[in-house]
Amino acid sequence: MADSAIVIAHRGASGYLPEHTLPAKAMAHAMGADFIEQDIVLTRDGIPIVLHDIYLQSTTDVAQKFPDRVRSDGRFYAIDFTLAEIRSLRAHERSEFSDSNEERAVFPNRYPLAKGLFTVPTLDEEITLIEGLNHSTGRTAGFYIELKAPQFHRQHGFDMAKIILAILDERGLAGQTERVYLQCFDDKTLRYLREELRTPLPLIQLIGENDWGEDGNTDYDVMKTSEGLASIATYADGIGPWIGQIIVGTDDNGQPIFSDLIEKAKAHGLLVHPYTFRREQVPAGFDSFEALHRTFFEILDVDGIFTDFPDVTRAYLDGR
Repeated sequence: MADSAIVIAHRGASGYLPEHTLPAKAMAHAMGADFIEQDIVLTRDGIPIVLHDIYLQSTTDVAQKFPDRVRSDGRFYAIDFTLAEIRSLRAHERSEFSDSNEERAVFPNRYPLAKGLFTVPTLDEEITLIEGLNHSTGRTAGFYIELKAPQFHRQHGFDMAKIILAILDERGLAGQTERVYLQCFDDKTLRYLREELRTPLPLIQLIGENDWGEDGNTDYDVMKTSEGLASIATYADGIGPWIGQIIVGTDDNGQPIFSDLIEKAKAHGLLVHPYTFRREQVPAGFDSFEALHRTFFEILDVDGIFTDFPDVTRAYLDGR
């Protein structure tokens, strides 16, 4: 197992509190996360907010507050709202609607689908919170920032990479290579960050599936080849693969079958930070969440994981 394996709190302690809310980030810090994730999208006035999606309806009450602002696809896009308007929204546990149009939590055993307690933070506010906790507790949690849909934002007139780097510079973090990761699904944006904007911060190429409809025209199938990984190594420091690209099925005995993606990535000197570890979604072939941790850290030798339960991952690593 890598001695420096890290715990990355996926959207905060999202197994316990609504994702990307400041309470979820404070809880992740208290649970000993090494890094806390920030997914960034922009408002209509170009302010970076911490939100997983480029639209608002899955985690806020936007449909009740601004019913007439829906686009033709049925979604409410953050880019259509000013920061002042988004500040008026209340965030909640991620939800979806049933066929009978009943709203329900995606993970029903997590925080109740109650409204009114939580808000959507800005990146600057979240930096203030985490830096404050670093100061008051004496332990340092870093930032793991994802640029969401940068090509989409560019089409709306915003250079997301420059905007985020400017905030990091203002907060004294633009050169903190041990404390800040930048990640993105779009390879063009990562190349832009490295080659034109010259950021020294470590970059992580997220790897999705071609049918997910991620921003840009990235071919993830090519990325998973040795040649693709060699290309990634020219501009990035590591990869963030989906766990389903590593566990690719089970054999006749019900044991997990693994791809060679991690081995190939490490051959090119790349860090490997897979996503997402959830107690509710332990893959077939594993009899427990602990067994999943044991396999990834001690057999597959990953460098860190994105986890909805940072306390569980922290306890596992500390127990080893």
